[in-house]
Amino acid sequence: MLSQFMVLFGFFALVLVSIFWINKAVRMFDRLISDGQSSFVFLELTALTLPGVIAVVLPIAGFAGAVYVTNRLSTESELTVMQATGYSPWRLARPVLIYGVIVAAMMSLLTHVLVPTSLHRLETRKAEVSRNVTAKLLTEGEFLHPAGGVTFYIREITPEGELRDVFLSDRRDTQAPVIYTSKMAYLVQEGGGTKLVMVNGLAQTAQTKGNRLFTTFFTDFSYDISGLISDDIINLTHARYASTPALMTRAAEIAQISGVSEGVVTLELHNRFAQALMCIVAALIGFATLLLGTYSRFGVWRQILLAFLLLVAVKLVEGTLTSPILSAPELWPLAYAPPAMGFVLVVLLLYMASRPRLFRWRSRSLAEASSA
Repeated sequence: MLSQFMVLFGFFALVLVSIFWINKAVRMFDRLISDGQSSFVFLELTALTLPGVIAVVLPIAGFAGAVYVTNRLSTESELTVMQATGYSPWRLARPVLIYGVIVAAMMSLLTHVLVPTSLHRLETRKAEVSRNVTAKLLTEGEFLHPAGGVTFYIREITPEGELRDVFLSDRRDTQAPVIYTSKMAYLVQEGGGTKLVMVNGLAQTAQTKGNRLFTTFFTDFSYDISGLISDDIINLTHARYASTPALMTRAAEIAQISGVSEGVVTLELHNRFAQALMCIVAALIGFATLLLGTYSRFGVWRQILLAFLLLVAVKLVEGTLTSPILSAPELWPLAYAPPAMGFVLVVLLLYMASRPRLFRWRSRSLAEASSA
């Protein structure tokens, strides 16, 4: 059973990761290509989003693998044969528990190591890309908008690095928009910034007050384009990027540095452990629910629906307990209430599956009492 669980888990994980990852990659592709970035940058940034995507789909894949294998065992009567030979639901749940622990170990590796590291690197690379002047501006034959109110166009870029037939419209000052045109230009690094040196050009300034146009011919003109590049400060001290040992020992310091409350840091820390437990809960709920009832040629779709609803209920509880922890960090044990609730549901479901006659007798007695 364990081998079947792992094979189906791998299949569902691959499918779900592909769907989520492609969705993220398409949106990132449009943004990066429109900024003139290379395909290598696109592949690097999308690869850095992969650990986060896997962490999202891992519990879903674990649940789907457990439900699919249990359903197949039930429809092929293998589960019935195992129960007839004396295997109790508690004994049958052992491979599922081991399967859930393996998935939880993968989730722990992601939440404690890979996801914080990849998020930190992703934000760093995004900051570097956003400040890459060359990639944003050196695209010939296209009207580019590197900043709000700015339009830039180059007809041709020569192998020597000359920019031919340059057009630059700066409308950031609505009272005096300026249009620069030149036959030739160069990008020059100077004083830690980047300047566009235009040769043999024309500057046209429109004064909206008085409706007048001023034109200036120049042989060479230097325009500082460093301001066109985003200078947004990326907060790389957020709790999401911190390691688990740092969150455990320096919670107050991280909260102060990153500018968030201690509740955010506390929730981030305990969620990393709770997510791993949720992987075990998801697998066990999917298995234990399908043990309810008897064999039916119509399948176990009712049990599958019940398992899905139970898992949704556990996730809803998880969502409602977020706010109390954010406002009061000392309530951190509430982060483990959803997995605890899931384990209680699993015990109850296995207890019901191990005593089908008892519950059948009770339901029959209630039906007779109601008819009488």
